[in-house]
Amino acid sequence: MQGPLRGILAGVAAWKWGGGCISTIIVFILVYWLLGHVHC
Repeated sequence: MQGPLRGILAGVAAWKWGGGCISTIIVFILVYWLLGHVHC
């Protein structure tokens, strides 16, 4: 997955699952990285 959709999905996941400032950033990076490795 590429482009802005990847960033939007990672941002939504980080906002939903992140409890604080640092955890939100970690979740964003993790989801963004995982979406980059999924070949649809």
